[in-house]
Amino acid sequence: MITRRHMLLGGMASLTLWPASQANAHHTTKFKKSFKLDPRYKPQRVRYSREYAPGTIVVDPRNHFLYLIERRGRARRYGVGVGRAGLAFKGIATVDRKAEWPSWTPTKNMIRREPKKYARYAGGVPGGINNPLGARALYLYRNGRDTYYRIHGTTQPSSIGRSVSNGCIRMINDHVIDLYNRVPLGTQVVVL
Repeated sequence: MITRRHMLLGGMASLTLWPASQANAHHTTKFKKSFKLDPRYKPQRVRYSREYAPGTIVVDPRNHFLYLIERRGRARRYGVGVGRAGLAFKGIATVDRKAEWPSWTPTKNMIRREPKKYARYAGGVPGGINNPLGARALYLYRNGRDTYYRIHGTTQPSSIGRSVSNGCIRMINDHVIDLYNRVPLGTQVVVL
């Protein structure tokens, strides 16, 4: 069962669907710091001069934007958080798996780099509001193999517009839900 909760994200009202088992827990959660999303990172339709086929996702990590090409010269743009130096994905992949409220397990490399932070999660974290992948995840594959990079929601909305992740592309939960609903399996993803 899914429960609807109205939230204020990035200075605008939004509707978020929470797993029913966690809806009440979310309602009682107190946030330590309020967050206001920079308006340039809110979803918006923009001109996009690069030539990609409609339906392609293009990620510009340097400027912290993800573009969903709608037609030649036009795109829907979202703000994103990306991988810190040396950890970012680059190149072409496809969305070969999609998940709502995905579970998460840190990679072996994440545990090796920061064992104090990640080793306790080696068995995985079930999907839900406290899961680092947030509300939705698009799994990036290359040549039929999982890259272990994702486009996903986040429990850290202040990371949007920054290069701080372990390589994944983070989005505000409501924004990744919107993107998730717009793209089918097989969607090409180009990370510049």
